[in-house]
Amino acid sequence: MTRFRPCVDLHSGQVKQIVGGTLSTEASNLKTNYVSKLPSSHYAQLYRDSALTGAHVIMLGPGNETAAQEALSTWPGALQIGGGINETNAKHWIEKGADKVIVTSCLFPNAKLSLNQLNAVLHVLNQDRSKLVIDLSCRRQGDKWVVAMNKWQTLTDMELHEKSMKLLEPFCSEFLIHAADNEGLQRGIDEELVEKLGQWCTLPVTYAGGGKTVDDLERVKQLSSGRVDLTIGSALDIFGGKGVKFEDCVEWNKQQSLA
Repeated sequence: MTRFRPCVDLHSGQVKQIVGGTLSTEASNLKTNYVSKLPSSHYAQLYRDSALTGAHVIMLGPGNETAAQEALSTWPGALQIGGGINETNAKHWIEKGADKVIVTSCLFPNAKLSLNQLNAVLHVLNQDRSKLVIDLSCRRQGDKWVVAMNKWQTLTDMELHEKSMKLLEPFCSEFLIHAADNEGLQRGIDEELVEKLGQWCTLPVTYAGGGKTVDDLERVKQLSSGRVDLTIGSALDIFGGKGVKFEDCVEWNKQQSLA
Protein backbone atom coordinates (compact mmCIF):
# COMPACT_ATOMS: atom_id res chain seq x y z
CA MET A 1 0.00 0.00 0.00
CA THR A 2 1.34 3.42 -0.98
CA ARG A 3 2.82 5.33 1.96
CA PHE A 4 4.36 8.73 2.50
CA ARG A 5 8.10 8.36 3.10
CA PRO A 6 9.89 11.37 4.58
CA CYS A 7 13.45 12.49 3.95
CA VAL A 8 16.32 14.48 5.44
CA ASP A 9 18.51 15.93 2.69
CA LEU A 10 21.86 17.19 3.97
CA HIS A 11 24.14 19.62 2.15
CA SER A 12 27.19 21.27 3.74
CA GLY A 13 26.02 20.03 7.12
CA GLN A 14 22.56 21.61 6.94
CA VAL A 15 19.09 20.28 6.18
CA LYS A 16 18.15 21.64 2.77
CA GLN A 17 15.75 21.18 -0.11
CA ILE A 18 17.56 21.48 -3.43
CA VAL A 19 16.57 21.47 -7.08
CA GLY A 20 18.08 18.07 -7.85
CA GLY A 21 19.27 18.74 -11.37
CA THR A 22 21.44 21.66 -10.19
CA LEU A 23 23.72 19.60 -7.93
CA SER A 24 27.27 19.72 -9.26
CA THR A 25 30.79 20.58 -8.23
CA GLU A 26 30.11 24.23 -9.09
CA ALA A 27 28.51 25.97 -6.12
CA SER A 28 27.25 28.75 -8.38
CA ASN A 29 25.01 26.26 -10.20
CA LEU A 30 23.16 25.19 -7.04
CA LYS A 31 19.53 26.21 -6.66
CA THR A 32 18.19 25.84 -3.13
CA ASN A 33 14.51 25.91 -2.19
CA TYR A 34 15.01 25.84 1.56
CA VAL A 35 17.73 25.92 4.20
CA SER A 36 16.57 24.85 7.65
CA LYS A 37 17.69 26.56 10.85
CA LEU A 38 16.89 23.33 12.68
CA PRO A 39 19.27 20.38 13.08
CA SER A 40 18.81 17.01 11.42
CA SER A 41 17.89 15.55 14.79
CA HIS A 42 14.75 17.72 14.87
CA TYR A 43 13.42 16.03 11.75
CA ALA A 44 14.42 12.57 12.92
CA GLN A 45 12.52 13.17 16.17
CA LEU A 46 9.52 14.51 14.25
CA TYR A 47 9.42 11.38 12.10
CA ARG A 48 9.85 9.18 15.14
CA ASP A 49 7.00 10.90 16.99
CA SER A 50 4.82 10.45 13.89
CA ALA A 51 5.80 6.78 13.41
CA LEU A 52 7.03 7.48 9.87
CA THR A 53 9.25 4.49 9.18
CA GLY A 54 11.46 4.09 6.14
CA ALA A 55 12.72 7.67 6.01
CA HIS A 56 15.94 8.28 4.11
CA VAL A 57 18.80 10.57 5.13
CA ILE A 58 20.84 11.62 2.10
CA MET A 59 24.29 13.20 2.34
CA LEU A 60 24.65 15.42 -0.71
CA GLY A 61 28.39 15.81 -0.90
CA PRO A 62 31.04 16.14 1.84
CA GLY A 63 30.69 17.69 5.27
CA ASN A 64 27.47 15.94 6.25
CA GLU A 65 28.67 13.04 8.38
CA THR A 66 28.11 14.75 11.73
CA ALA A 67 24.59 15.86 10.83
CA ALA A 68 23.80 12.39 9.53
CA GLN A 69 25.03 10.82 12.75
CA GLU A 70 22.86 13.19 14.78
CA ALA A 71 19.79 12.02 12.87
CA LEU A 72 20.65 8.33 13.25
CA SER A 73 21.31 8.73 16.97
CA THR A 74 17.89 10.31 17.42
CA TRP A 75 16.10 7.28 16.01
CA PRO A 76 18.49 4.30 16.02
CA GLY A 77 17.68 1.39 13.76
CA ALA A 78 14.94 3.21 11.87
CA LEU A 79 16.48 5.53 9.27
CA GLN A 80 18.15 4.75 5.96
CA ILE A 81 21.40 6.51 5.04
CA GLY A 82 22.71 7.33 1.57
CA GLY A 83 25.29 9.49 -0.15
CA GLY A 84 28.85 8.29 -0.63
CA ILE A 85 28.09 4.82 0.71
CA ASN A 86 30.42 2.05 -0.50
CA GLU A 87 32.08 -1.15 0.67
CA THR A 88 34.47 0.77 2.94
CA ASN A 89 31.84 2.50 5.06
CA ALA A 90 28.55 0.59 4.68
CA LYS A 91 29.11 -1.52 7.79
CA HIS A 92 30.19 1.58 9.72
CA TRP A 93 26.86 3.31 9.08
CA ILE A 94 24.88 0.24 10.10
CA GLU A 95 26.90 0.10 13.32
CA LYS A 96 26.21 3.80 13.84
CA GLY A 97 22.46 3.17 13.85
CA ALA A 98 21.23 3.11 10.25
CA ASP A 99 18.48 0.62 9.49
CA LYS A 100 19.70 0.31 5.89
CA VAL A 101 22.36 1.81 3.64
CA ILE A 102 21.55 3.25 0.21
CA VAL A 103 24.04 2.83 -2.62
CA THR A 104 24.30 4.32 -6.11
CA SER A 105 27.55 5.73 -7.44
CA CYS A 106 29.82 3.03 -6.03
CA LEU A 107 27.97 0.46 -8.16
CA PHE A 108 28.94 2.29 -11.35
CA PRO A 109 32.73 2.67 -11.64
CA ASN A 110 33.41 4.59 -14.84
CA ALA A 111 29.59 4.91 -15.15
CA LYS A 112 29.23 1.17 -15.85
CA LEU A 113 27.32 -1.23 -13.62
CA SER A 114 29.62 -3.55 -11.67
CA LEU A 115 28.07 -6.58 -9.97
CA ASN A 116 31.47 -7.10 -8.36
CA GLN A 117 31.07 -3.77 -6.56
CA LEU A 118 27.56 -4.71 -5.52
CA ASN A 119 28.80 -8.03 -4.14
CA ALA A 120 31.58 -6.19 -2.29
CA VAL A 121 29.01 -4.06 -0.46
CA LEU A 122 26.90 -7.10 0.35
CA HIS A 123 29.99 -8.90 1.62
CA VAL A 124 30.67 -6.29 4.32
CA LEU A 125 26.98 -6.47 5.26
CA ASN A 126 27.39 -10.23 5.81
CA GLN A 127 25.27 -10.95 2.72
CA ASP A 128 22.27 -9.41 4.47
CA ARG A 129 20.34 -7.85 1.62
CA SER A 130 17.69 -6.63 4.07
CA LYS A 131 20.23 -3.93 4.98
CA LEU A 132 20.69 -2.70 1.40
CA VAL A 133 18.70 -0.23 -0.68
CA ILE A 134 19.72 0.40 -4.28
CA ASP A 135 19.18 3.95 -5.49
CA LEU A 136 18.42 3.96 -9.22
CA SER A 137 17.73 7.66 -9.50
CA CYS A 138 17.44 8.64 -13.11
CA ARG A 139 17.13 11.31 -15.77
CA ARG A 140 14.76 11.16 -18.67
CA GLN A 141 16.34 10.72 -22.08
CA GLY A 142 13.64 10.89 -24.74
CA ASP A 143 11.19 8.08 -24.09
CA LYS A 144 13.39 6.24 -21.59
CA TRP A 145 15.04 6.75 -18.21
CA VAL A 146 18.78 6.38 -17.59
CA VAL A 147 20.29 5.87 -14.14
CA ALA A 148 22.35 8.88 -13.06
CA MET A 149 25.20 9.09 -10.52
CA ASN A 150 27.57 11.72 -9.05
CA LYS A 151 24.81 13.97 -7.68
CA TRP A 152 22.74 13.01 -10.76
CA GLN A 153 25.18 14.76 -13.12
CA THR A 154 26.64 11.65 -14.82
CA LEU A 155 24.54 9.24 -16.87
CA THR A 156 25.46 5.57 -16.47
CA ASP A 157 25.21 2.71 -18.93
CA MET A 158 22.03 1.44 -17.25
CA GLU A 159 18.61 2.12 -18.64
CA LEU A 160 15.88 1.85 -16.03
CA HIS A 161 13.39 -0.81 -17.09
CA GLU A 162 11.96 -4.09 -15.89
CA LYS A 163 14.95 -6.16 -16.96
CA SER A 164 17.50 -4.00 -15.13
CA MET A 165 15.44 -3.94 -11.95
CA LYS A 166 14.93 -7.69 -12.01
CA LEU A 167 18.71 -8.08 -12.37
CA LEU A 168 19.26 -6.18 -9.12
CA GLU A 169 16.33 -7.39 -7.02
CA PRO A 170 18.18 -10.44 -5.62
CA PHE A 171 20.83 -8.15 -4.09
CA CYS A 172 18.68 -5.70 -2.10
CA SER A 173 15.51 -5.24 -0.07
CA GLU A 174 14.12 -2.17 -1.80
CA PHE A 175 14.73 0.56 -4.37
CA LEU A 176 14.82 4.35 -4.15
CA ILE A 177 14.13 6.28 -7.34
CA HIS A 178 14.63 10.03 -7.57
CA ALA A 179 13.35 11.48 -10.84
CA ALA A 180 16.21 13.97 -10.95
CA ASP A 181 14.63 16.18 -13.61
CA ASN A 182 11.56 16.64 -11.38
CA GLU A 183 13.35 16.83 -8.02
CA GLY A 184 12.72 20.08 -6.14
CA LEU A 185 10.62 21.71 -8.87
CA GLN A 186 7.15 21.00 -7.43
CA ARG A 187 5.77 20.70 -10.95
CA GLY A 188 4.24 17.29 -10.52
CA ILE A 189 5.44 13.72 -10.45
CA ASP A 190 6.59 11.74 -13.48
CA GLU A 191 3.37 9.78 -13.79
CA GLU A 192 4.63 7.51 -16.54
CA LEU A 193 7.65 6.49 -14.47
CA VAL A 194 5.53 5.86 -11.37
CA GLU A 195 3.19 3.65 -13.38
CA LYS A 196 6.11 1.69 -14.84
CA LEU A 197 7.70 1.21 -11.42
CA GLY A 198 4.46 -0.30 -10.20
CA GLN A 199 4.61 -2.77 -13.08
CA TRP A 200 8.33 -3.57 -12.93
CA CYS A 201 9.02 -3.99 -9.21
CA THR A 202 8.23 -6.81 -6.82
CA LEU A 203 10.31 -5.25 -4.02
CA PRO A 204 9.27 -2.09 -2.14
CA VAL A 205 10.13 1.04 -4.11
CA THR A 206 10.05 4.71 -3.14
CA TYR A 207 9.66 7.42 -5.76
CA ALA A 208 10.76 11.03 -5.17
CA GLY A 209 10.54 14.04 -7.44
CA GLY A 210 7.93 16.69 -8.16
CA GLY A 211 5.36 15.96 -5.45
CA LYS A 212 3.38 19.14 -4.87
CA THR A 213 0.08 18.27 -3.15
CA VAL A 214 -1.16 15.61 -0.76
CA ASP A 215 -3.32 14.37 -3.66
CA ASP A 216 -0.12 13.07 -5.25
CA LEU A 217 -0.19 10.25 -2.69
CA GLU A 218 -3.55 9.07 -4.02
CA ARG A 219 -2.32 9.52 -7.59
CA VAL A 220 0.77 7.39 -6.95
CA LYS A 221 -1.42 4.77 -5.30
CA GLN A 222 -3.68 4.63 -8.36
CA LEU A 223 -0.87 4.64 -10.92
CA SER A 224 1.17 1.95 -9.16
CA SER A 225 -1.68 -0.12 -7.75
CA GLY A 226 -0.34 0.73 -4.30
CA ARG A 227 3.12 -0.72 -4.99
CA VAL A 228 5.10 2.55 -4.91
CA ASP A 229 5.68 4.87 -1.94
CA LEU A 230 6.12 8.62 -2.33
CA THR A 231 8.58 11.08 -0.84
CA ILE A 232 7.51 14.72 -0.82
CA GLY A 233 10.19 17.28 -0.02
CA SER A 234 10.19 20.91 -1.12
CA ALA A 235 6.38 21.22 -1.12
CA LEU A 236 6.14 20.24 2.58
CA ASP A 237 5.43 22.96 5.12
CA ILE A 238 8.20 21.64 7.39
CA PHE A 239 10.63 22.52 4.58
CA GLY A 240 9.13 25.93 3.87
CA GLY A 241 6.70 24.66 1.24
CA LYS A 242 3.10 25.74 0.83
CA GLY A 243 1.64 22.83 -1.10
CA VAL A 244 1.53 20.04 1.48
CA LYS A 245 0.96 19.93 5.22
CA PHE A 246 3.15 17.43 7.01
CA GLU A 247 0.27 16.47 9.29
CA ASP A 248 -1.84 15.56 6.24
CA CYS A 249 0.83 13.11 5.10
CA VAL A 250 0.94 11.57 8.57
CA GLU A 251 -2.82 11.21 8.49
CA TRP A 252 -2.66 9.63 5.04
CA ASN A 253 -0.39 6.89 6.37
CA LYS A 254 -2.71 6.30 9.31
CA GLN A 255 -5.69 5.92 7.01
CA GLN A 256 -3.82 3.49 4.74
CA SER A 257 -2.93 1.30 7.71
CA LEU A 258 -6.63 1.08 8.57
CA ALA A 259 -7.74 0.25 5.03
